[in-house]
Amino acid sequence: MDGIHDLGGMDGFGPVVAEADEPRFHQRWEGRAFAASMAMGAAGVWNIDVGRYGIERLAPVVYLSSSYYERWLRRLELLLVEYGLVDQAELTNGQSTTTGGELPRGPFTMARVPAVRQRGSFTREPRAPRRFEVGQRVRTRNDHPPSHTRLPRYVRGRLGVVERLHGAHVFPDAVVTGAGEDPQWLYTVRFDGTELWGEDAEPGTTVSVDAFEPYLEDAR
Repeated sequence: MDGIHDLGGMDGFGPVVAEADEPRFHQRWEGRAFAASMAMGAAGVWNIDVGRYGIERLAPVVYLSSSYYERWLRRLELLLVEYGLVDQAELTNGQSTTTGGELPRGPFTMARVPAVRQRGSFTREPRAPRRFEVGQRVRTRNDHPPSHTRLPRYVRGRLGVVERLHGAHVFPDAVVTGAGEDPQWLYTVRFDGTELWGEDAEPGTTVSVDAFEPYLEDAR
């Protein structure tokens, strides 16, 4: 998906400035938005890929004018309505007026908090032998899908070298379209800076990107 969220390699947005001694949350509502998002993830209604796609679908003006946790909150509101767990009137009025839908994993309780804080595994059994090996030259496909993809726009259509294998994993592009997990091989591909940005790139710069097999073509 080509959208304003894909800022990698784009000019004009200024430097990334790290805040000294930055707190986990600047305001209490940010922590509550984070907790609500984690709880919904634990409920099993949607997974992290669908959640990312929810943020990507925010209007450009909304995305750029929102803080990090404002995007989380807007994504949460969007998905809650789409999955029929609340309606827009309830969000607008801040008051529940319907029973709401059933959660696949039942009510979320304090006893389940430790499990939510553990990172799940997305590794799966491969469906076919892998096509690429470490050291092999590959070219990323210059695709522009209308839905979610984990391939950054600035590396599409570029030459790189496979530097690491990660096994087969849940394929996010398939999940968001309802096509299931569709496990695919995952690689780390290294790109020279000049391949990405031309001769103006800082000398010796390389960028490594994790890329699923459907994103890659043999470039030997």
